[in-house]
Amino acid sequence: MKKNEYPEKRIGQVIAEAQAMGQSLTTTKFFDFMSDFSYARHLACLCEAGTQILARENKTFVVDESNEQVIRFLIHYFNRCRSAETIYPADKGYKLHKNIALCGDVGAGKTVLMQAFSVYLRRINSPMQFLNLSVGQMVNYYTLHNNLDKYTYNEDDSKAFQYSPINICLNDIGLDLTNFYGTGTKDLCSEFLFARAEIWQFYDKYCHMTTNLSATQLKEYFKDDYSRINDRFKYYNLIHLSGESRR
Repeated sequence: MKKNEYPEKRIGQVIAEAQAMGQSLTTTKFFDFMSDFSYARHLACLCEAGTQILARENKTFVVDESNEQVIRFLIHYFNRCRSAETIYPADKGYKLHKNIALCGDVGAGKTVLMQAFSVYLRRINSPMQFLNLSVGQMVNYYTLHNNLDKYTYNEDDSKAFQYSPINICLNDIGLDLTNFYGTGTKDLCSEFLFARAEIWQFYDKYCHMTTNLSATQLKEYFKDDYSRINDRFKYYNLIHLSGESRR
């Protein structure tokens, strides 16, 4: 996106308009399409969020031929527009009700893209807003608490098993870190994804992910005799983000 397409003085107005549209959403209420005008407003809001995230690196969030189609799909997807399902060929099987799994090489911009969407969705007060979580953070939490409750059912200290799960995105799946008393990173990711699949089915809370693995490698990584996790990938839009490293 050209930096001057939306001057700074208009960003506040753009955000306000995107907020007004976003506040009418629910996770289960779908719309047929998004107008070009509305899309431009949401894209401007996303780019502002992305540039804010990249400011520490003195970079600007850029939309180009490598990520434009993915971004277009995700803006329609997170705003619950059925038109999202027409952006890619039908044989891809991308659907609004599924979670998102962004696959791609190191440096392709997967994590930054999901961070930008997290800020943008929070800014417009969307019910699809989500928390970004790295595999490293998850492993560290498990090391301290010996459970993953905060990022799964989120019972905390509630009584009578009152669950309050949230939408979440787990970044860098496939990154193997130090074992914790025999529990490896892959085991923790498997436990996390298995619980989140149930949460998605029964509590209408989404679990997205990013990974440097391809869709084929991802399924091979979690392969076991029971296909516990691989079977759950049918609940995901497995999307490849291509392009040279942006680092």
